[in-house]
Amino acid sequence: MPLHPQVREFLRQLAALGLPPVNEQTPQEARLRTRLPVQPVPIEFITDCTIPGPGGEIPIRIYRPKGEAPFPVLMYFHGGGWVINSVDTHDPTCRTLANAANCMVISVEYRLAPEHKYPAAVEDAYAATCWAAEHAGRYGGDPKRLGVAGDSAGGNLAAATALMARDQGKPALSCQLLVYPATNYDFNTASYRENAVGYGLTRDAMIWFWEHYLPNPESGAQPYASPLRAQLSGLPPAFVITAEYDPLRDEGAAYANKLQEAGVETLYKCYPGVTHMFFTNAHILDTGREAVRDAAQFLNRAFHQAAGRQE
Repeated sequence: MPLHPQVREFLRQLAALGLPPVNEQTPQEARLRTRLPVQPVPIEFITDCTIPGPGGEIPIRIYRPKGEAPFPVLMYFHGGGWVINSVDTHDPTCRTLANAANCMVISVEYRLAPEHKYPAAVEDAYAATCWAAEHAGRYGGDPKRLGVAGDSAGGNLAAATALMARDQGKPALSCQLLVYPATNYDFNTASYRENAVGYGLTRDAMIWFWEHYLPNPESGAQPYASPLRAQLSGLPPAFVITAEYDPLRDEGAAYANKLQEAGVETLYKCYPGVTHMFFTNAHILDTGREAVRDAAQFLNRAFHQAAGRQE
């Protein structure tokens, strides 16, 4: 379908900022990019702290909604091509998810590239998830109902964390929410060709992100970098979200299909008329709000099933 009018207006506002393409900037310059203002969503409890990680302390931000503890725990890894963004840029999304899914959300400030190349971000994501499995209870979380989530590069990290948890035998995960995830080091899909320019995220930007993230092109074939190349059986239930006008659409669809073929309970939905970033802009996009509601329903169901298995 054609671009949703709200998305067209959102892209117009982004263009009005006059920012150079991310791939024409240094990582340091790109991290200073102006973002459209967002009104904070009220949340019952929020706190910042640091936890041990493989490369030093990892900052995290913990969100908890109103209600009676313990809450299911959702690890959230922010998008930004492994190079830009932070727990601050994704604060509105984490607040919204915590309230909508009635769960604790732990947002992870993993190490960024190019200062810390792959697999640093994956190692931090997995370490933070292991920490939550042991310590989330002190903040009102239920570590036995533990899921992973992320958008874009964060969706890549969530998928890789689920793979690593399976391979290491811990922690047990209840679900994975993958929002337009980067799943494969490959720029030749139909969606990359169809949506190379003009829809926010460009093909050139993704090449720039991957070049900063990977220590060398060969590492892009590794399953924790490109989850689509992994063996996918034995993973927790998944909800994969994609956008019609997104270069990453086809690799997200391919990942959902491969999960299903591997026997993993998988829900897949491509949202029409929208672009990359629509989920994290749910405060201004109706389709983003719809996707958040769908994600909350998936999480509620997955956490409820996990609770049933404990009884």
